[in-house]
Amino acid sequence: MSGKLYVVATPIGNLADISLRAIEVLKQVDVIAAEDTRQTRLLLQHYAINKPLLSLHQHNEDKISQQLIDRISSGESIALVSDAGTPLLSDPGLPLVQLARQQQLDVSPIPGACALIAALSVSGLALSRFSFEGFLPRTSSARKSFFAHKLGDASTWAFYESSHRIQAALEDMLTIFPAQHQIVIAREITKLHETIIKDTLEGLLNKVSTDENMRKGEFVVIVDGNPQQDDQNQVNDEQRRVLSLLLKECLIKTAAALAAEITGQRKNLLYQVALELQQQ
Repeated sequence: MSGKLYVVATPIGNLADISLRAIEVLKQVDVIAAEDTRQTRLLLQHYAINKPLLSLHQHNEDKISQQLIDRISSGESIALVSDAGTPLLSDPGLPLVQLARQQQLDVSPIPGACALIAALSVSGLALSRFSFEGFLPRTSSARKSFFAHKLGDASTWAFYESSHRIQAALEDMLTIFPAQHQIVIAREITKLHETIIKDTLEGLLNKVSTDENMRKGEFVVIVDGNPQQDDQNQVNDEQRRVLSLLLKECLIKTAAALAAEITGQRKNLLYQVALELQQQ
């Protein structure tokens, strides 16, 4: 195991949710770089693992990462872990992995639990395409701006939120999204009070605002996409036919404007297609 960085996924709640390979790696490495050594020590004690711990968190990772790279270069093996789940997903560790890659050191993933993937797998929403947005901005105005941007997403998307801001986040979303828009809230995944609810935005906001327990824990919020956006982002055969006929009689700008009035498609999109047709 000499001279290697292992990125190790750890349980997100239930301590049994760790792979046999992850346990073996943690037993064999020279040192474990942990987001919170107190949290990681509980996991190591549970599996009778006795290895040196080094703190690597968002406030010191730029400084500590180079030290760890030097140790790997000298032949030591290091495991990177976060408090829970897969490192780097809204957790520290990116500078360390980037440095290792830049210096062409071996970096090996040890896969396992991830709150995002666990929540998506039981959401009941379409998963052929999805995006992950991490944690939302802290201010209401920034969140509203973010939601306004996401309103047009055709595919499913998800974000993390804390217990302190979950209600405010949903309230801000309701100022932008329709009340009946489908979302899923997953909290305390794999833990004793695991709760996964699919409902309308309005319905889930009501649950969160009236039930104190629904404002506790760690949250994954999954938002249904707007499939109509796919139609709005594509010019169908009939729209293209109308545009082609108009291009025979009008300039590109005029043809796009008239085609938009006739078909209901966006003028800017039709203009782009008109340019392509003219070049053919």
